[in-house]
Amino acid sequence: MTATTAPTAVLDRNGLDALVAALVAQGRTVVGPTLRDGAIVLSELTSADALPYGWGVELDAGRYRLVPREDGAAFAHSAGPQSWKSYLHPSRERLWSADRTPEGRVVFTAHEPEPPSYAFLGVRPCDLRAIAIQDHVLTDGQYEDTAYGKRRRRALLIAAECTEPGATCFCVSMGGGPAADPGYDLALTEVIDAEGHRFLVRVGSAEGARLIGQVPHRTADLVTEATAGASVDAARDRMGRSMPPVDLRALMGASLDAERWNDVAERCLTCGNCTMVCPTCFCTTTEEITDLTGDHTERWQRWDSCFDLDFSYLHGGPVRSTPGSRYRQWLTHKLSTWHDQFDTSGCVGCGRCIAWCPAGIDITEEVAALDAEHETEMD
Repeated sequence: MTATTAPTAVLDRNGLDALVAALVAQGRTVVGPTLRDGAIVLSELTSADALPYGWGVELDAGRYRLVPREDGAAFAHSAGPQSWKSYLHPSRERLWSADRTPEGRVVFTAHEPEPPSYAFLGVRPCDLRAIAIQDHVLTDGQYEDTAYGKRRRRALLIAAECTEPGATCFCVSMGGGPAADPGYDLALTEVIDAEGHRFLVRVGSAEGARLIGQVPHRTADLVTEATAGASVDAARDRMGRSMPPVDLRALMGASLDAERWNDVAERCLTCGNCTMVCPTCFCTTTEEITDLTGDHTERWQRWDSCFDLDFSYLHGGPVRSTPGSRYRQWLTHKLSTWHDQFDTSGCVGCGRCIAWCPAGIDITEEVAALDAEHETEMD
């Protein structure tokens, strides 16, 4: 992605409509937030009219509710149950098939379809960081996930900076924030005031510059820039949650035998919801499917979870047989041993694992309890 120094611009609602129309005209599959089934979810958009104008969300541990907004904002909601991982690293995909010919030979065929040319509209800064982390995990190592790489290279990212953090958000304490880091093609900041409803646009790539040049816009004014900046700065101070200000990597390493794991084991259902909604979890397994004749078989890759009892199965049984050991594996890997593997944390502070846990387990609360227990032992 090539950086650019193009000046900031302003789109009104008609300009946002034109932006989506231009993307569709390019043949891109536009994906963005929309209202469906009592939640704000990601789905293919053919028009900006499908954005969730006038809707926000109310979040807490194990709780998610839609709430109407009087200002008609399109992006004033926290992260929903899905992340862009669903499109870049889909939950299930075919890898290859094999067929037995009439002569008795077996012919293998790789499944390598041409991926869609995605345009992701409304990527939250936490999710922008998550995409960068998955890029590193899945494409920078010795063994690249080539299907992911193809989808990612064809994807255009339009970020939406946060002005309304949710009660489960804690991105600031994970080193992020409501402002978009580099990595976007365009970054929008929604502004609604006496001057009207509009979007400040920053350009992050040559492709983004070409795109904004195709839609009606005006050069950004000082009032819009100042209002947008103040809204993002205010959001930084209104995070609903935070991690303890300690070295999380060291804390996890020092807490392997903590009593707190027994406490969380009594509440954790090991359902794997936290790994499914997490925008950085990447674990997969493979399965073979055959037809009744035995002449055709397929190998599929699907998401897996470290909460699955069979995830650590070796001859004789699973390595992690208890709920506490599986939760400990997830949390210590996410916050500590990711650094050993990938030189980064695996958590971006989006809060999805808190909101979508049916037992209401709060990762920030668990880490704070581990920190308190560790401090007591050190005294």
